[in-house]
Amino acid sequence: MRTASARAVSTARVMRRRRYLMCRPAHFTVRYSINPWMDPGVPTSGETALGQWKRLHDLLVELGHDVDLLPPRPGLPDMVFAANGAVAVDGKALVARFRHPQRTGESAAYQQWFGDHGWSEVRQATQINEGEGDFLLAGDVLLAGSGFRSDPAAQLEAAEFFGLPVLGLTLTDPRFYHLDTALAVLDDDEVMYYPGAFDAESRKLLADRYPDAILATERDAEAFGLNAVSDGRHVVLARAAERLAGQLKERGFEPIGVELTELLKAGGGAKCCLLEIRHTQARRTVAHESAAHIPLPESHPA
Repeated sequence: MRTASARAVSTARVMRRRRYLMCRPAHFTVRYSINPWMDPGVPTSGETALGQWKRLHDLLVELGHDVDLLPPRPGLPDMVFAANGAVAVDGKALVARFRHPQRTGESAAYQQWFGDHGWSEVRQATQINEGEGDFLLAGDVLLAGSGFRSDPAAQLEAAEFFGLPVLGLTLTDPRFYHLDTALAVLDDDEVMYYPGAFDAESRKLLADRYPDAILATERDAEAFGLNAVSDGRHVVLARAAERLAGQLKERGFEPIGVELTELLKAGGGAKCCLLEIRHTQARRTVAHESAAHIPLPESHPA
């Protein structure tokens, strides 16, 4: 088995252009609590959230990725966390069925977006399924989390819908309530994760499948360093996850730190803001909006 340092030397990291769906935090606030990070008593700034989100959006565009925008809807402050809206692969979109009633209204927006953009097969999950929050594609397998949000039964539904194998993982620490807060896919066969977020069986499954995985410290996991997005070369992650950034550099990746501290008040980070649109040939009926088309308003919109 190659050591981490040998792997870094021998691996030439290749950036692969991605397509993402994002939703501007026009209505972001924390007025309820559905995860340990959310405290309605802590003030939030919509203007700060929007500025941090826009810098993430612009960075992705500068890196060469395509970004589409989902129109925000009033009364749904968590719509900014687009990753939770669906899983989308090869023209098929399985739209989320949220556990908490505060978020159920988001599903219709995602179902409409995929339908309007010509996806061949779009339906809402019948089981509780919180999209890419708990379902991460790694090569040809879906890594699927359960324990707090998505039901274990959603894993079989996803496997049948996409025709892909699913590796089920159980989360046990409520701070890491979605899989994408405890694990990030770096490339088809590489991941980084925080072992303390998983039960013993899941830790064994991960160690067997990814013996060279980057293991995050609790401190970096708490900073939402694992709520990261990778294009195979660049890894966008929380700036506070400094040790994790160093580990990525050792493996030949280019970590890019971002500040999303305002969105973290709702339990979200970089990956939470991005729903990846994978390998689809679906027609694009609505013009792509680039960074130049998203001016930063002088104040937070009502």
